[in-house]
Amino acid sequence: MRVEIWSDIVCPWCYIGKARFEQGLAAFEGRDGVEVVHRSFELDASARREPDGKPVTEMLAGKYGVPLEQAKAMEARVADAAAGEGLTYRTDRLHSGTFDLHRVVHLAKDRGLQDAVLGAFYRANFAEAKPIADDEAVVEAAASAGLDADEVRKVLADPTAYADAVRADEAEAQALGISGVPFFVIDRKYGISGGQPAEVFTQALRQAAAENPLQMVSAQADAPACEDGACDVPGAGAK
Repeated sequence: MRVEIWSDIVCPWCYIGKARFEQGLAAFEGRDGVEVVHRSFELDASARREPDGKPVTEMLAGKYGVPLEQAKAMEARVADAAAGEGLTYRTDRLHSGTFDLHRVVHLAKDRGLQDAVLGAFYRANFAEAKPIADDEAVVEAAASAGLDADEVRKVLADPTAYADAVRADEAEAQALGISGVPFFVIDRKYGISGGQPAEVFTQALRQAAAENPLQMVSAQADAPACEDGACDVPGAGAK
């Protein structure tokens, strides 16, 4: 069985959703036979990796047209959701583009380290608020997960390295009708959208193992997800 997960490194519900999926997978009896493949998805393809990028709370305030204090409160609520999964979540991060990080994740896939490197990038961004716009911060995170530091530097220095692989993942997402992340696809027959509870993933894996013809898993319709350059942050529309 193969599970493909479309996600973005700056998507908080992808960070949380990864933890929930891993809990759900751990409870699935056939977990040893599950292959997990991570796919690239940029929430904001126009965003650049700039060392002097805007703090994420300022970005949210501008995106939703709310006061800065309300944006900080929105982030605090997401932090509470992360804490519920045992995750550290810092709200003093800088907003940044992720295309180059996705390229490194594809390098990691070739080296059999994709899940570990993606996890390291999530920790660097969300738990440690590292400047992921800085190449050496990216190298440090990737190397901590087992990649060769010089090989990571070489990929970052070559804008064409793995660029086609990232674009191919994004084209597949579009072909499958995926507009928000995280999005989980089981054997190209079962789709799960958003950061669902762990038990939803366990149920879906069991259904897929039984070859049930279900196409979309019956789950919480309003599970949080990120889409179209924005994140579904609780309270975003409140004034």
